[in-house]
Amino acid sequence: MFRVAIQKEPLNESEILENIGTDVDGAVVAFVGRARNFSEGKEVLYLEYEAYESMARRELEKICKTAFEQWPLSGCTVIHRYGRVEIGEASIVIGVSSPHRKEAFEAAMYIIDTIKQTVPIWKKEYYADGSMWVSEHP
Repeated sequence: MFRVAIQKEPLNESEILENIGTDVDGAVVAFVGRARNFSEGKEVLYLEYEAYESMARRELEKICKTAFEQWPLSGCTVIHRYGRVEIGEASIVIGVSSPHRKEAFEAAMYIIDTIKQTVPIWKKEYYADGSMWVSEHP
């Protein structure tokens, strides 16, 4: 079972993560991406995310389905935020559950890395002296 969403409202990390996992799971791995106040030598004031929502949702679903095919998962949740994100706030929450930790960690890493490469969500950093779009692609 998986759940994906893209939302403008702030992410409630604990609420999202409390619903991940079943009695067969020995591992629940969570990744929370938060806005940080420093990047590339500049102080960041806040972030702004833009998304092609329908396509991004489809891509997130595809990523979760692929993770289920590659690892023995029982659950996967990916919630990504768009709009203005203040420093310290979560921009993405990923939760993966599996009977074993190795598979859960591998799946979580695959999910965040693939999101950064393929999902049409763009990040802009705002500074005291301007702003800049940030490439999420390595």
